Amino acid sequence: MVDPQVVLAERVQHALATAFGSEYADADPLIRPSQFADFQANVALSLAKRLRRAPRDVAQALVAALDVADVCASVEISGPGFVNLTLSDDWIAAQAATMRDDEALGVEHRAPQTVVIDYSAPNAAKEMHVGHLRTTIVGDALARIHEHLGDNVIRQNHLGDWGTPFGMLMEHLLDVGEEESLRRLAAGDGNAFYQEARAKFDSDPAFEERARRRVPLLQGGDPESMRLWHEFIEHTKRYFNRVYAELGVTLTDEHIAGESMYNPWLADVCDELERAGVAVHSEGALCVFPPGFTGRDGQPLPLIIRKSDGGYGYATTDMAAIRYRVRDLKADRILYVVGAPQALHFQMVFAAARMAGWLPDDVRAEHVQIGNVLGSDGKLLRTRSGKSIKLTDLLEEAVERAEAVLADRDYDPETRAQIARQVGMGAVKYADLSVSHDSEYVFDFDRMLALTGNTGPYLQYATARIRSIFRKGGLDPDRATGRILPGEPAERTLALTLLGFASVVEKVAESAEPHRLCAYLFDLAQAFTAFYESCPVLTAEDEAVRESRLALSALTMRVLRRGLSLLGIEVPERM
Repeated sequence: MVDPQVVLAERVQHALATAFGSEYADADPLIRPSQFADFQANVALSLAKRLRRAPRDVAQALVAALDVADVCASVEISGPGFVNLTLSDDWIAAQAATMRDDEALGVEHRAPQTVVIDYSAPNAAKEMHVGHLRTTIVGDALARIHEHLGDNVIRQNHLGDWGTPFGMLMEHLLDVGEEESLRRLAAGDGNAFYQEARAKFDSDPAFEERARRRVPLLQGGDPESMRLWHEFIEHTKRYFNRVYAELGVTLTDEHIAGESMYNPWLADVCDELERAGVAVHSEGALCVFPPGFTGRDGQPLPLIIRKSDGGYGYATTDMAAIRYRVRDLKADRILYVVGAPQALHFQMVFAAARMAGWLPDDVRAEHVQIGNVLGSDGKLLRTRSGKSIKLTDLLEEAVERAEAVLADRDYDPETRAQIARQVGMGAVKYADLSVSHDSEYVFDFDRMLALTGNTGPYLQYATARIRSIFRKGGLDPDRATGRILPGEPAERTLALTLLGFASVVEKVAESAEPHRLCAYLFDLAQAFTAFYESCPVLTAEDEAVRESRLALSALTMRVLRRGLSLLGIEVPERM
């Protein structure tokens, strides 16, 4: 680990134990960037009351025990007890060289965990809409980041591919004709197909009767009903896969673990919960009452495992899923990348699973809450007629608008189309990932496609601009391995920012917060811009300085490319 903030935190904690006793070793050193040095430790102020000593006395005792001679050029106490830490140029240079020579850029593989990530999960009976955008993008970024750290990632696309609506959908498929129905489904016309079936179900008693008869046939495994269902799902998957390919996410058919997968286990789930005394009968339904959950009337809130009519619901399927993921997939951690409105549901499912012994204390189950995508009016993003926006329409518009942004560039049509797709998708994905996943954000094409500010295109442009430096100089960035000399303030700032990459990636994985990586990459791009504006690279007068700046530029480009890749964002060779 080369992150100076982490290194200094470890040294300060060791000094706390030496100066005040081992019980203080786990105190937060409060290492922060400083305008008076590279960093400052503020722990003396927070410990003063506990130690019953003046903060400055605490700081003096801490500095006396602090061993940073190999890391810092100076250590000074300022104000009431701030400890200012200025790193040595030699240490920064050595750490930057280590990072430069490391294919992993300082990111270390840890003891691998099995991480199950449940994300995307569209309804097989309908088209993907803008509401599926965030869960798909955030989940995919988390999957990439965990894999980069060496974890065994198991993607789970929990398709809504089962249930009573499929009775009417199968009958409508037969009425329209198999060939035409399947063509429409593969083309992404699922919403209209569903609405037609629903309208017939509500208005045609004969159709309603046929649809109701089809449901038990399907649930009972009738061969012809199952054949129709399989065809329906297979052609719907083709549409989903086109959307995933356009978005550049890593989900494939092998990751599908839809509701239908758990259907054979639902009765056993209920039986096991009932035998264990975890589930009890209440008003004809089989329920789990996790402690601590009450309704507005103050009464215990039930998690309904089996309805009074004998049917199963989302809770049953989710209980079956969590049991499978722990027992069969051997999960150490399960991330549910699902909309924020489902928060109470998942809290109750996790609590019920712990009551049943299916979610032991050493397995983490977390709801990565996804906030809404809003329009400019502050309401859910919809068409002018009030309907959900099709995801395919949104992505097509992103590419068209990106092509307009690039209109003044001199590219051949094929290159322009490729770059427009990369910029359009990068803009949409970064706009989503750069805000906290549980926050709402306003979908604004003009802002997200801007080449300035905290946007995907700005980071893509910054990366491409570094590439252009080497192209202009006729140089190979892979050969830019000169000794890094952080002499100028902008060089020092850039080098220190680079050294923070590995710890940011680890923090993002731990917190499931990709926006932290976005913030880091934006800071890095800004640090490079300041460096580039004040430190000539190709025209540097001294050869050693030129080689150092080329090495810094190449390392920055690698980190930007790697970081954007972890977010699932492609970088054009030129923009």
